[in-house]
Amino acid sequence: MDGMSRLIKLLFTMTRWERWTLLGLSILFAGSFLGLFRFFYISNTVLMPAPGGTYIEGSVGDLQPLNPWFTVQNDVNRDIVSLVFAGLLKYNPQTKKIEEDLASVQVSSDSTKYTLRLKDNLFWHDSTVQKPHPVTADDVLFTYKTIQDPQFPNPLLQQNFRGVRIAKIDERTVQFTLDQPYSFFPSNLTLGLLPKASFDGISVSKLDLATDFGYAPVGAGPYKLRHIVQTDVSTEITLERFDRSIPPPYRLDRVVFRIFPDYSSLLSDLRNLQGVRLVPRNDRAEPMIPKNFTARNYTLPQYVAVFFNLERPALQDRSLRLGLQLGTDKQALATSVQESVLVDTPLLELDTSNWRYQYDPEAAQGALFESNWNLPEKIRLQRLLEDDEAANAGALKVDPVVFLQTGSVLTFSGSYVDVPPGSRVNGVPVVTSPTSTGTWLVALPAVRSGTGAVQYGRNVVRLTDPKGKILDTVYVFRAKDAQEYSRALDEQALVRDFIRTRAGKPGRQVNAQQMYFANGMLRLRKPDDPVNVRKNDKGDQLVLRLLTSNSPPEYRKVAAFLQKSWATMGVKLIIDIPSTREEFQNKLLTREYDVLLFGQSLLDNLDSYSYWHSSGAQQLTGNPKDLRQDAYNLSQYVSPKADQMLETIRRTRDEKERAEALRDLRDILAKDVPAIFLYSPLYTFAHHAYIQGVELGSLSLHSDRFLTLQKWYVRQNRVFKPGKGWLSIFTWVPSLLVTQRP
Repeated sequence: MDGMSRLIKLLFTMTRWERWTLLGLSILFAGSFLGLFRFFYISNTVLMPAPGGTYIEGSVGDLQPLNPWFTVQNDVNRDIVSLVFAGLLKYNPQTKKIEEDLASVQVSSDSTKYTLRLKDNLFWHDSTVQKPHPVTADDVLFTYKTIQDPQFPNPLLQQNFRGVRIAKIDERTVQFTLDQPYSFFPSNLTLGLLPKASFDGISVSKLDLATDFGYAPVGAGPYKLRHIVQTDVSTEITLERFDRSIPPPYRLDRVVFRIFPDYSSLLSDLRNLQGVRLVPRNDRAEPMIPKNFTARNYTLPQYVAVFFNLERPALQDRSLRLGLQLGTDKQALATSVQESVLVDTPLLELDTSNWRYQYDPEAAQGALFESNWNLPEKIRLQRLLEDDEAANAGALKVDPVVFLQTGSVLTFSGSYVDVPPGSRVNGVPVVTSPTSTGTWLVALPAVRSGTGAVQYGRNVVRLTDPKGKILDTVYVFRAKDAQEYSRALDEQALVRDFIRTRAGKPGRQVNAQQMYFANGMLRLRKPDDPVNVRKNDKGDQLVLRLLTSNSPPEYRKVAAFLQKSWATMGVKLIIDIPSTREEFQNKLLTREYDVLLFGQSLLDNLDSYSYWHSSGAQQLTGNPKDLRQDAYNLSQYVSPKADQMLETIRRTRDEKERAEALRDLRDILAKDVPAIFLYSPLYTFAHHAYIQGVELGSLSLHSDRFLTLQKWYVRQNRVFKPGKGWLSIFTWVPSLLVTQRP
């Protein structure tokens, strides 16, 4: 106390300047001391993710009942379902493998039995302390056996469990038995389980109408539904974290989905969002989001392709299919719709860095030249060359083009040395020439009808002996008027120049590519001349009908690109875009198309069996009841070799055998050209910069981005590094002084 009194007395004896100096030094000391503590704290701690916070994501679409059985066609619903429900197994986008989720799995040595045992302490979201609701084997049986029921209203999902026997072993164990090995079967067990108790009294045929459950779903996933609220601008679905006994723990307390009717509405409310599900791109292919958002591009195991209907006679010509493939500039096409990931095979697990078929217009023309479809220029030139050869080979000599007035005659003459007396020309007898000994002549009238009449256009003139044996044949074109006569003479001159050029003789050089067929005759091609439509030997034009859908809108642009591109190769493409989804689906099922522009998805197992095995082709019996919804072989492709490879890929668990079968299948498909594979759509997901820990990996579905949600966080806490604490300051300060010593 005496010391304090002396200190106070000292302060009163100080001058005003001395007291201000002492105050400043004290503040400086305190600040330095606090700064030292802060420096120590920052240097010896690290930021770690902390539990808590909310993630709000905007998307465009509409909310439908939340049920894992019926999310196949609704990606927005699938996002929510992926968090509310959980399956026996789950896909890991970082390892690209199927792993355990609610159950552990054992596979028999012959790969036909899958035994799954539920993990401990699993409960449904409606479970309470007073009334626990555990996940049991009965729920597993209910989920999968319901799918197998003939009245189940989702045949697309039902096909995954055909021929699968499901048995309950005990209260926590279920066994799936397959008729034959199927290496991709585990991916079917990622389907979210449903509680049996929630569907008591509901007919299987009406499960898709169970909206009470659909808008108040009960699952066993990491998040449970809290509420659904309809606002003026969006539908808001709030999920809250559900504490489960199985790892991994999730940090976010809540996940909120806001569903908008269109992207403009979403953008108007962007300040209230931390994420955007699918971000459109502008004309420069840039994501349309603010700078404080992080854009993450990704692709799914999908491809867009032009499928050839191989049951169409024209498209059974492999050379035609190959020519169309080689003549399609996929890079330019993808760029026109702001896509960048080209594909060259439907087997997306293979390395596609070395393309088998690059854009090659010259090679395309070569393939088309070998096809049964030719440009009119080639057909016309070939005929004129044959006519010229015939004119120079026999006894009949005549100008190939004549201009005769009605009532005049076309006269032929020759020697009896080559032609016996009594011969005829188009049925008109030859007569002895009155002016020259040993010669004959015949006059064919230029009239509309009658024996030997010379008609307008191309005439076949045949010389026959008295017994009717053909001695010679020539072809004569009779022009209708002076203008047509002039064009015909120019055509003959063009053909003579071509023959001379081909023989390597001097004069005007003309090749087949310089010729153009117009108004029934050849002339020199002009720069603005369009490409004529190809024809076959019957004279039928090469006209193909392309079917595609209204959604996504890029398909319309791709179709227009193909129409313009294929026109340069002499193929007329008619675009068919039905106005309704139902009309499109009907044409798809009945294969009412020559070519189809469409996309296919391989999901997490990358299984191409359904798309290219002959069993997936539609059997067109004429009876609508025979049409299969699961006939996914859109090219109607049938190949025993391809079938064998696809069956091997499905059966084997030997990675080497599978890799070899994939390579063989790639080569078979590349040789047969059942389709032109174009691109894999590029998607963009965006989130606010303060949403951290986001890792996408190799997604198989859009909703797979939530398979790493346990790593996302919005809050952080500082924690001491291992071996450090507040007492460490007493050793840290001396070490700091030693470090600073020179």
